[in-house]
Amino acid sequence: MTRLALVGGLLVLQVAGAGLVVPGAALAPQEAARAVAEHGVSTLALPGAACTPETTVYSPEVPVALEQLNSTLAWTVATGRGVTVAVVDSGVAAGNAHLAGVVLPGISLIDVPEPDDAPTTDVMAHGTAVAGQIAARPVAGSGVVGLARDAVILPVRVYLSTDEQAVEAGNGPRDDRMAAGIRAAADAGAQIINVSMSTTVDSTALRRAVEHAASLGSLVVASAGNRNTTQDTQDSPRYPAAYPDVLAVTSVDSDGLATQDAIHGPHIDVAAPGTDILTTYLAAGDCLLGDGVPSTSYATAYVSAAAALLAEAYPTESPAQWAYRLEVTAARSTLDVKDAATGWGTIRPSEALAFVDDGTARGPESPVFVRHDRTVPTAQVLDLGREDDPIVRTQGVAAWWALAGAGALLATVLLGRLVGHARTARR
Repeated sequence: MTRLALVGGLLVLQVAGAGLVVPGAALAPQEAARAVAEHGVSTLALPGAACTPETTVYSPEVPVALEQLNSTLAWTVATGRGVTVAVVDSGVAAGNAHLAGVVLPGISLIDVPEPDDAPTTDVMAHGTAVAGQIAARPVAGSGVVGLARDAVILPVRVYLSTDEQAVEAGNGPRDDRMAAGIRAAADAGAQIINVSMSTTVDSTALRRAVEHAASLGSLVVASAGNRNTTQDTQDSPRYPAAYPDVLAVTSVDSDGLATQDAIHGPHIDVAAPGTDILTTYLAAGDCLLGDGVPSTSYATAYVSAAAALLAEAYPTESPAQWAYRLEVTAARSTLDVKDAATGWGTIRPSEALAFVDDGTARGPESPVFVRHDRTVPTAQVLDLGREDDPIVRTQGVAAWWALAGAGALLATVLLGRLVGHARTARR
C-alpha cells in the first residue's frame, strides 16, 4: 500500500512500510506532484499541491482549526449527536471513509444524467470538504475529524460545478436553486443548514426561503463572501448571509486576524478559521485546502458545526438562541462593539456551550431578554453670567422646601397604607 502523510511539517511517502521523507515546503506544486507520481501516488495533503481522487491519502496531523477552536474542551459537553446538518452545496461524496454512515440519502436539485444525478455525487469536492469539517469520523492513520463529529450530514446538491461548461449548461450556482435548497433542507428536518455560498442579489425567493427555514426551527449559517471569488469585489451585503434570520460568517487567517480576502460589512455576525483547512477530499481521504488564502466557505462550515454542538446541548432553544450564544461569547477586543471585519468576533464553541443567558451579557441583543438601557439624566447648565438675585435664590430655596414637605407627606400616607395592609394580611 502506498500513501502520503504529513508528519511534523514534512511530507512522508510510505511505500510497503518504507518511508520517503520530502520537505514539502521546498516543493513547487508541479515538483511535488511529479515526485510522488514516480512512486505511484498522486494525491497530496500538502499546501499548494493539487489533490486528485485516484489515490487515498491520510494525514496524521490534527486540523489546526480544531486546536484554534478548542474542540477538545467543547467535546466534553457535546459532539453533535442527534443533530442533522444540511450541506447546501455541490453534493457530498459518501464514499470517503471519514463519512461512512454519516451521509443521509439527501436531495439533488440538479438535472443531469446518471451517474451524476445523485446528491452523494460531488465532482467539485467543495461540498465534501465542508461536510468533513462538520462531521468527519475518525479514520485510522488520519488526524482529520469534524468539529461536530457525531452529527449526520444531509446533502442538498444545488449545483454541479462552477466551471464554464457547467454554468453554460445551467448547472452552476444559481440564486433560485440556492433558495430551493434551503427550503428543502428545512422541510427535511435539518436543525442546521450550512450555505457556503453567497450572492449579491437580494431575491424575494431567497429571503422567503430563509424565513421558511426559521419558522421550522432551522438555523441557516451562510458565507459572508470572498473577495477573490466574486465579480463584485466591493464590500457590500451578500445573501443569504445579510438576512436577519441568518448567521453570517467571515474567515480569519492562520493568526486569527481579519483578512482583506473576505468581504467586510455590517452583515457579518461572526468569524472562524478558514485558512489551511485539512479535511475530506471526495472519496480519496484527506486534503489540505485554502492554502494561505482564507475562505469564508470553510469558516462557515466550522460555525455550522459549532451550532450543531449547541443544538445537541440545548435542543429546546431556538435558532436565534443558538446564534446568540455564538455571537455573545465570540472573542473580540471590545465587548460592546460589532465591527465590519469580523462581526462580534471569532467563535469560541466551548464558551458558547457554557454560557448562561441572564440578560446581563454585553454585546449583541439577547433574543430572550429585552435590554432596557438606563437613561442618563441631562446635566443642568449653570448660567454663570447672571447676577445672583437674592429674591430668586430665596424663592428657589422655599420651593425646594415645599417639594420636600409634600414628598414627606406622601411617603407618610403610603407607609401608613402599607402597614395597614400588612396587619390585615397577618390576620
